[in-house]
Amino acid sequence: MSHLSPPVGSADHAQGPADAPVTLVEYGDFECPYCGAMYGVIKAVQRSMGDQLRFVFRHFPLTDMHAHALHAAEFSEAAATVGKFWEAHDALYENQTALTDSDLGRYGAELGLHTRDLASAFSGTYDETIQKDFDSGLRSGVNGTPTLFINGHRYEGDRDADTLISALRAAIRSA
Repeated sequence: MSHLSPPVGSADHAQGPADAPVTLVEYGDFECPYCGAMYGVIKAVQRSMGDQLRFVFRHFPLTDMHAHALHAAEFSEAAATVGKFWEAHDALYENQTALTDSDLGRYGAELGLHTRDLASAFSGTYDETIQKDFDSGLRSGVNGTPTLFINGHRYEGDRDADTLISALRAAIRSA
């Protein structure tokens, strides 16, 4: 399948206006080095596109390959409960080589999370939310990370900022 299922909704983590002419969805894993490389590309794309872009992140932790991916996703969901998902998202990608529970506890303290919030997160409080994202990725044909969708259609082009910006602008023109 090459279409996003389900479409972006109110439960998604999104940056940018809901009525932006183009939506970019990333299925990502906070420990995946390719997602780490894509993080900088997405930031550059966001700066260039401004209010014309809504960016959505969905969890797709590859736990068989990345030992810290699930706890990183759980950490980001705990941060979301205090309105700091994007701060957690950025901290995780900017510190990809330091994702142990101890590291996550330090980042949590910086974001104002209590240790009990992280303990609850690591005990499975957000596993259903993360699994929902993962299952939506499977339904959408995601088999690795990062996987991108532009306005609901899977993007298979080059992963540099200029090419992605061109594809996003083309999507706006064809809408």
